[in-house]
Amino acid sequence: MNADLAWVKSSYSSADGGNCVEWVPSVALATDAVPVRDSKDTTIPGIVVSGSAWSTFVGSLKVRG
Repeated sequence: MNADLAWVKSSYSSADGGNCVEWVPSVALATDAVPVRDSKDTTIPGIVVSGSAWSTFVGSLKVRG
């Protein structure tokens, strides 16, 4: 994945520095494909999920919230 992407830490990531995910909103808006990676170790390659998969994931966090 392109290292020049503007990665953003998800607002659903925990505040204590654990369980952190980053995503790229600009790619998600342009392509309906959401790049996702671990923000604590950005050397690990990220994955790309569909917009609907990302929505389902985020929705499940809201339910648990």
